[in-house]
Amino acid sequence: MENLKSGEFLVKEVEKDSIFIPEEFDEEQLMIKQTCQDFLETEVYPNIEQLEKQDRELMKEILKKSGELGLMGISVSEEYGGFGQSFVTQMLAAKTIGAGYCFSVAFMAHCGIGTLPIMYYGNEEQRERYIPKLATGEYLGCYCLTEPGAGSDANAGKTNAKLSEDGKHYILNGQKMWITNAGFADIHTVFAKIDNDRVLSAFIVESSYPGVVINPDEHKMGIKGSSTAQIFYNDVKVPVENLIGRRGEGFRIALNILHMGRIKLGANVLGAAIKTINDSVQYANERKQFGVLISTFGTIKHKLAEQVIRTFAAESANFRVSKDIDDLLSRYMVEGCDKGRATIDAIGHYAVEAAILKVYSSEMLDFVVDEAVQVHGGMGYSAEMAVERAYRDSRINRIFEGTNEINTLLVIDTAMKRAMKGDFDLFGEAEKLYASIEEITDGETSGEEYSQEKLRYTKNFKKVVLLLIHAASKTFEKKLINEQETMNNLAVIVMQIYVTESSALRVQKMESLKGKEGTILYRNILDVLIFDSAAKIRKAGLDAVYSITSGKEADKLANAVEVLTKVKGVNTKEARRSIAEKLIEENIYKF
Repeated sequence: MENLKSGEFLVKEVEKDSIFIPEEFDEEQLMIKQTCQDFLETEVYPNIEQLEKQDRELMKEILKKSGELGLMGISVSEEYGGFGQSFVTQMLAAKTIGAGYCFSVAFMAHCGIGTLPIMYYGNEEQRERYIPKLATGEYLGCYCLTEPGAGSDANAGKTNAKLSEDGKHYILNGQKMWITNAGFADIHTVFAKIDNDRVLSAFIVESSYPGVVINPDEHKMGIKGSSTAQIFYNDVKVPVENLIGRRGEGFRIALNILHMGRIKLGANVLGAAIKTINDSVQYANERKQFGVLISTFGTIKHKLAEQVIRTFAAESANFRVSKDIDDLLSRYMVEGCDKGRATIDAIGHYAVEAAILKVYSSEMLDFVVDEAVQVHGGMGYSAEMAVERAYRDSRINRIFEGTNEINTLLVIDTAMKRAMKGDFDLFGEAEKLYASIEEITDGETSGEEYSQEKLRYTKNFKKVVLLLIHAASKTFEKKLINEQETMNNLAVIVMQIYVTESSALRVQKMESLKGKEGTILYRNILDVLIFDSAAKIRKAGLDAVYSITSGKEADKLANAVEVLTKVKGVNTKEARRSIAEKLIEENIYKF
């Protein structure tokens, strides 16, 4: 089967057998998950309060222990001392470690953006020199892209590199900020412009080089235990052989590494969400008001259920794209590509999905931690409780790896650019649909099975965004990129489509594995998710319609949006109660 292109889900029907679902993890993957969980229990949680006092040495010590256990080598190829696990397995490890608060940030920064630029873009000599030590924690890494004047616009950076007179070194000068692991990293991946180049290049800089100056750690709202500091490079002599990739390739490296970071952040926050849900239900099962446990109250059940539903949806989408990446990587390898480049190209290919996962998952976690504080009441505001830390730590995820505002715009912009390149026929399908707009129906047929009904809804949601993309493109033409409010409306719809379709396919596949009786609870999750998504899509769709056009044209579009977001009524109260009651009974997230 041909690999689905990034964004192509908007115009293609997807079969359940083409996706991976968490219920399919094998024994080895579950053992890796357990190892990660055990490490958090034994090494991280007992030290979390001390870590929050900005104890750099303790964080460094715990990171190195994780390296000695092999946890840092999950993404690293076997020839460089790692385990060479699939991307699905890497995402499972990222999800599990995500429950580790500030440790998770330091660990993921090292294993991802601190190691993989060299792994994926370095030459053989660079890989052999640095990767084995990064894989074991002997070296710790950081990624130095952001500058005071260059955040979302990374290419605006002023850090400069000039070739020395003898041609043996680049002389590096500049300032980087918000660098995770700065306080103890041995290896820096630094982005700078050579001479007057328009675009960035990338360099491996060792912290021991003369002229590397690291500021004290920043005082932050959350993730207090992770070392975040400014780094100054003052006439640092970097050997010419430490240029990563080709001159001027740094911007491409930075973008592709950010795609990877966005996808892995999507998995990372799942672990944080599940840990927080567990804290919520366990508190609700202990706390009494009016003589009864608060877990018996309908309002608390609503909160617990909604935490579960949004986490389940985000998880479904995350592991769906993980398999797509593994499949594309396998194809590139068959075609004879270098494994490092093949891996990052496969990840970078799914830029639309990366942006979706980053935004949806980080906003999901913000919702979950906010409701957790509310479930805890006054105790949730106390630093004695884990949810207070979870609340503070969550907030950065909407800023990390490109702000959610930037990523929301990227969802639509990237999908449209991929379509213009010919990756898939977005505009042709949209034009064809628009030509028959007055004949559009909701497509309901008699005798529909459950999964057919739910996937018909997601197909209709796709029609909504196709119609709106056609109308917006026709009205605004090349100026559409400046209509950020409309772009945001379209992106909201696309994000809802991806997570609802992923969840519907997951439940359909679960039914083929467990039967109808074994998936009743998951049907309740899907019922509420799609019912709520239809309302969100209708609102975003109508907002877009009246921003794009007016008069009879707007009436036609608005009517189509109304028809295509029509879904059958759901008793959301009873559905949520059944989900919450399962959670309350288990006293732990087991979905």
